[in-house]
Amino acid sequence: MVATGNDGRLSHRVRAVLRHYIDHSGADEDAAHEIYHDDAVLEFPQSGERFEGVANFREWRRAYPADVDLEVVRVRGGGDAWVAELRIRYDGGEWRPAVDILEFRGDRVARETIYVTEPFPAPEWRSRWRAAPGRDG
Repeated sequence: MVATGNDGRLSHRVRAVLRHYIDHSGADEDAAHEIYHDDAVLEFPQSGERFEGVANFREWRRAYPADVDLEVVRVRGGGDAWVAELRIRYDGGEWRPAVDILEFRGDRVARETIYVTEPFPAPEWRSRWRAAPGRDG
């Protein structure tokens, strides 16, 4: 996993983001939601959903009907905007790529935007331009 800011150091915001995923994965929903402002907004552009207030999205996460596993691949950003690249799976199923955009106000998250996608095979016609797997840019 790579986690750096513009200055190459692990900032307090990156630590907060990582702690969020560790607590969420450990099913400590209260601790996982300490990074948010009370009036934070959570959006899922793919479904058009918007949740207002940390109490609302903490409760729907508690009621979520599937087991969710998260793996942090990379966290990058600077200032008030941080992006986490994740792998997520539901009920032990296939891992899916995900992107989590976190916008801070002070030391807490004011807005979170989550995208979860389906993996797809790389088309053969692009193969001559592809970099070797595992290269980090």
